Amino acid sequence: MSSRLISERGIPLLEIDKIDAHYGQVRILKQVSLSIQRKEVVSLLGSNGAGKTTTVNCISGILSATHGTIRFMGNDITRLPAHQRVDLGLIQIPEGRKIFPSLTVEENLILGSYLKNPKSKRRESRRTVVEIFPILANRKKQVAGTLSGGEQQMLAIARGLMSLPKLLMLDEPSLGLAPLVVEEIFRTIQRINQEGVPIFLVEQNVPRSLAISGHAFVLEEGSIALSGEGGALLTNPHIKKLYLGLGEEDSERDRRSKDDGGNDG
Repeated sequence: MSSRLISERGIPLLEIDKIDAHYGQVRILKQVSLSIQRKEVVSLLGSNGAGKTTTVNCISGILSATHGTIRFMGNDITRLPAHQRVDLGLIQIPEGRKIFPSLTVEENLILGSYLKNPKSKRRESRRTVVEIFPILANRKKQVAGTLSGGEQQMLAIARGLMSLPKLLMLDEPSLGLAPLVVEEIFRTIQRINQEGVPIFLVEQNVPRSLAISGHAFVLEEGSIALSGEGGALLTNPHIKKLYLGLGEEDSERDRRSKDDGGNDG
């Protein structure tokens, strides 16, 4: 990570410095650098195939970076096995939820707190996640695979919270969900962050992601193309054109509307 970026945003909780990643001979990530601060929501945005999930998998240790350094809470974890990263509090909620469908809601939550420290605080953690997701209390004896898609996503996030994350990484949490459920998921992400859990959010829903992010990085063809404050990137012409479906004419119309106080006539 460049010293300029660190000086602007402080000493990071997570720091990725010029990592490369390959699947076989194919280079997916190219000199990717980004950072996440404590108490922050950071989004990683990009189209399908840009390398977003590969980035998360490198952070969690599912995939090894072939070049570069990953530091978490000041420690070099680049070569640390995935299970030891979980011990440190680096928790990933994968794309597609990946709950245990044949187990009950309660059993899924228990499996989220199998490590020593989370296990010792299981009862307290369960009270917390049920407060955030009240529906899970009503569904605790229900087989998880029979839940709706939105309820399964809530269960996946709740199971991650049972692990007492120091950084919670969410990979496409809104994928395949109805619009009203998507809004609820994003409100929940904000609430979790407000209660002190840093969030690394990988999403294709660019407007909602940027709206709740203190900072965001845009990944294009395996490289970081843009970064900045979430609100600022919402007005970036490149973002508008590629991810919000707004061309130059739309941007100019938006500008005129603001200049006129939003009065179209």
